[in-house]
Amino acid sequence: MSLLEISLRSLAALAAVLVLPLVAGQAEHKVMAHMQGRLGPMYAGGFHGWAQLVADGVKFVQKEDITPAAADRSVFRLAPAVALIPYVIAIALLPIHPGLAAAEVPGSVLLVLAVIGVGVLGTLMAGWASANKYALVGGMRSAAQLLAYELPLVLSVASVAMAAGTLSLAGVVEAWTPWWLVWQLPGAIVFLIAATAELQRVPFDAPIADSEVVMGPWTEYTGLRFAFFMLAEYAGMVVMGLLFGILWLGGWQGPFAEQLGWLWTLLKGALIVLLIIWIRVSWPRMREDQLQRLAWTVLVPLALAQLALTAIGVVVTT
Repeated sequence: MSLLEISLRSLAALAAVLVLPLVAGQAEHKVMAHMQGRLGPMYAGGFHGWAQLVADGVKFVQKEDITPAAADRSVFRLAPAVALIPYVIAIALLPIHPGLAAAEVPGSVLLVLAVIGVGVLGTLMAGWASANKYALVGGMRSAAQLLAYELPLVLSVASVAMAAGTLSLAGVVEAWTPWWLVWQLPGAIVFLIAATAELQRVPFDAPIADSEVVMGPWTEYTGLRFAFFMLAEYAGMVVMGLLFGILWLGGWQGPFAEQLGWLWTLLKGALIVLLIIWIRVSWPRMREDQLQRLAWTVLVPLALAQLALTAIGVVVTT
């Protein structure tokens, strides 16, 4: 692979991280506004306030970047990058069309799971380094949530990889059949719930609950660094949506896949992103004990049962 091709693929992944999260954020503004019967941003850019998030970005750039005097300055400043950059890598690894991914690597399933796990650590770093009690409580909540929901997330993905007989995301798409919509449905439900918790979205937003811990680990952040955390949240939604579409919905498989495969992948990912937004609108925040009980007494056993069912199915069919 030439240096030019590597540069173009890297730029494509970076552009996707900058554009797709903005689209997801704008969709959230509008979908929530319609679901809750209220007006969202309507003026920036003209038509239905399409440039509102761009205007917010400009506002964040203009704000002062403040680091608390008692904070661990290096960790405090590094945390937003740790939260965002892994999602850039994850998007680069996702195949959106036959033979088309910014970075094609063997074992891409494992690598995507690994970098997603690193991204969540940015919130923990922010809470620990801020020298703020609310931020520390939020960081500890984030750590507990990460430990609880990472296991069912990985187990549900392992079930799909076992069914496909490969650790390549492209190989999973090639092996996918509509029968998986039934066979792997429990794992899909586990993944969706665990992914929402990993993103710390409602109803799993206890680490950054504004009515309890101000903004949790983000409390002391201002300006562009705060914007990076927001961008990381929406980038995570995009990554999880696309990953769900690739693993459980067949990725680019659909009519005229050779020509429109990329469109099918994006549409399936967008469907999951809208579902995550819908969950935010519909559910109240869960308490910490409820979060842990759901993970360890419901999701982990269900994911293990799905893994056992997949193992039986693979043995019977081979």
